[in-house]
Parts: sequence; C-alpha cells; structure tokens
Amino acid sequence: MANAPHDPTDALAAAATGDPLAARTGRPAAPSAAESEVVDLCRDLLRFESVNRGNGDGHERPIAEYVATRLAEVGLEPVLLESAPGRTSVVTRVEGTDPSRSPLLIHGHLDVVPADPSEWRVHPFSGEEADGCLWGRGAIDMKDMDAMTLAVVRDMVRSGRRPPRDLVVAFVADEEAGGTLGARWLVDNHPDHFADCTEAISEVGGFSYTVSDDLRLYLIETAQKGIAWMKLTVAGRAGHGSMISEDNAVTKLCEAVARLGRHQFPIVVTPTVRVFLDSIGEALGIELPADDLETTIAKLGPIARMIGATIRNTANPTQLAAGHKVNVIPGEAVAYVDGRYLPGQEEEFLRQVDELLGPEVRREWVVNDQALETGFDGPLVDAMASALRAEDPAARAVPYMLSGGTDAKSFSRLGIRCFGFSPLLLPPDLDFAGMFHGVDERVPVDALRFGVRVLDRFLAAS
Repeated sequence: MANAPHDPTDALAAAATGDPLAARTGRPAAPSAAESEVVDLCRDLLRFESVNRGNGDGHERPIAEYVATRLAEVGLEPVLLESAPGRTSVVTRVEGTDPSRSPLLIHGHLDVVPADPSEWRVHPFSGEEADGCLWGRGAIDMKDMDAMTLAVVRDMVRSGRRPPRDLVVAFVADEEAGGTLGARWLVDNHPDHFADCTEAISEVGGFSYTVSDDLRLYLIETAQKGIAWMKLTVAGRAGHGSMISEDNAVTKLCEAVARLGRHQFPIVVTPTVRVFLDSIGEALGIELPADDLETTIAKLGPIARMIGATIRNTANPTQLAAGHKVNVIPGEAVAYVDGRYLPGQEEEFLRQVDELLGPEVRREWVVNDQALETGFDGPLVDAMASALRAEDPAARAVPYMLSGGTDAKSFSRLGIRCFGFSPLLLPPDLDFAGMFHGVDERVPVDALRFGVRVLDRFLAAS
C-alpha cells in the first residue's frame, strides 16, 4: 500500500475508522426476487420470541413452522424434527444437477439469547427498521443468515435454477445452549439427513473489515475455540452468620474464582490466527510486532475484542450462587465459568485451570465441546472468494478464528468440514462483534441484500 503509515497501531486505527463504500459493489441493475424479499423475511423472523434461556427452557416450534411454511410454498419438502416438546428443527434438501457430488450443508439456528426491552432503543422483538438497519434480538446472531438462506433457496427453486450439487438446509434449535436439543441431537438421532455432506457453511464469517476504500478484508471462519463451561463447587462448614467462620464456602469459592477470573493465559498463535495477522500486516504494508500483539489487535476497531480473544485461552466467571438467608453461613457455594480454549490447547488449559482453582474446588462439566480448525483452501474457499469479489471488487477473503462456538462443533462430528460464511458488507464503524448477545442488535438492510447476492453466486458456483 502506497504511503502506508510506519506505526502499525496508527495504521490499524486509521483502517478501523475508514469511510464506508457507497458503490462499486457490482450489484445488478434490478434486484432479484431474493434480494427483494430478504428484508421482509428477516423482519418476520425477528418478531418470533424464540428465546433460549438454557437448561431446556426454549420454544422454537412457532418459528420452525414459519420456516417450514416458507420452504413448502416453493415446492420443497421440509421435515420437522423435535427433540423435546417445542424444541423443533427443520431440514430440507434442494436437488442439484450432479448426483455424484456430495451435498453442501447450510445450517442456521432459530433460537436467540434473552433480551431486556428496557435496555433497548426499540423493542428487541419488533423487527423495527430504523437508521438503515433491522433491529432485534437475533439480527446478526443469526436470523440474518436464516433470512438470506431462505430468500436465496426460495428464489432458486421458484425460478427453476438447480445448484451444481444437492443442498441440505437445516434450521435448528438450541444452539445458544450448546445444541444438546438441536444440532447435537440431530447428529445423534437423525444423521441420515447429513451423512453424505462433506462441507458446510453457517454463521459468523464472510463479514467485512474495511482497510481502505480500495480494500476490504472479508473474514471467513475456519477455526473456533473449544467450549469449557464449568460448574465449580466448594464445601464448607454451615453455621450461624454471627459466629467466627474459618471454613466459609463462600469465601473459599470467591477467592478461587477471583484467581481464575483475573488470570491472563499465555499467548498462543495458532495457524489460522497467524495467517489472519499476516494478512492484516500485508494489507497495511507493515510488519506486525510479534512481541506486542495485544496493542496491535486493540487498534482493529469493531473486531478487536473478537480477534483479541483468539490469541489465548480464556475463563470468565459468569454466575455465583450460595446460601438462602443472610444470617446463615451456607455449607456449599457454586460458581459457573465460561471457559474457551484454542485448538490443541485443551489439556494445557484444564491443567492451568485446576492449578488456579486449587484442591478444594470441585469442577464439573456443563458443556465441553471441541475446538475446530481447518485449512483455508480448496474449491469451496475459492467459490467464497470469487463470489465476494464479484459483488465487491475491493474484497479479499482471509481466514480467522471465532472466539465463540457454533453448531459446526456438532456437524463436524460427522466428518463435515465447516466454515463460517454469512456474507455481510458492513459500515466500518459498526460494532459488529459487540452486538453478539448485546443491546441494540441490528443488521444493515443493505448488508442483507449484499449477502443474498453473494450467497446466490456462491451456491451457483460451489
């Protein structure tokens, strides 16, 4: 890049606050039917309160029936699969032109995390359109991709266009609680729907990061951290709150949780993260300092928190519970921790966790699910990059690691190679990462239409 700043932190800060691109995206003269209806589909999906509170407390049946109806309207044959009352997933298949090729799986989840209306500018289940965006819980996690998939598949079938290979399309329950009643249940109980799939796409990938007017990186998810949700229990001596207590369960637990929560795990750069950081450096014409990655990543703007969490393991305490009365010392105290470990780091991560907690803390699993990592190569990756460039000539596809987890963890158990590819052209100043499970979640309307165009091109070439 000509005249690139020599200070990498200055360069990254400048990139993170660049001006959005208003044109040069190669869009067709007239919108397709998919492009025309994706906003309405997304709005409808946002109005379903498909909240998943965990511990089996969720109800996806109404939104699953809506999706099934939209699929059946164009002649597809959706199947409703229910793991428990109200915990409903939808699966259908679009026939391709080459039966010798393995199908591509497109999967999205229908559930969302809770949202408190008092904290939002608009009601989180209104699907309101304002400031060029659709607002609502699930707007980017992940009813946007659900709507784009519905729109493209409906248009494809209506118009008589067939993809090169079969598409298996799944809209699933319970992703926000680890997929036990959704993708994991489908893989364990109905693997025949997916057994011949070899590749898959889903959420949190294909979104843009603006470097300059002439260059946008589109982050394709090729890796994700493992999930280590833990229950921590400490026993102590129960007694009267007015007396001296030398064996207080609450005190011991809080001390252990504080040690864990304040601990900074060492930096480990995995192959995916290394390629991503090298791509950032190349795009900016600089060499990123290996001895100060945190300062450098902090200048990445809206994606800094997401990328920063992919250079080390993390363990965040999230819940505490003990006692039932203010003057009674409880005999037991419990905490919950959201742990995430890098690919290849599970054993070392747990060793360090147990060392920090100490011998008096009993650790149990709430969810323990694998880390994933695949290469950034092959015809499917080429098709993603090509579809992005066709709609945005300034696009450059790069791999990255997701700090969270998706249903890819379950589907990968069938030998499916999974990618995050939910394409969105975003305004450079939009805090995309901060809206996941956050307040005022929203998706730009133009980004939805862009995503439909990219997905349509991608599926036609994949």
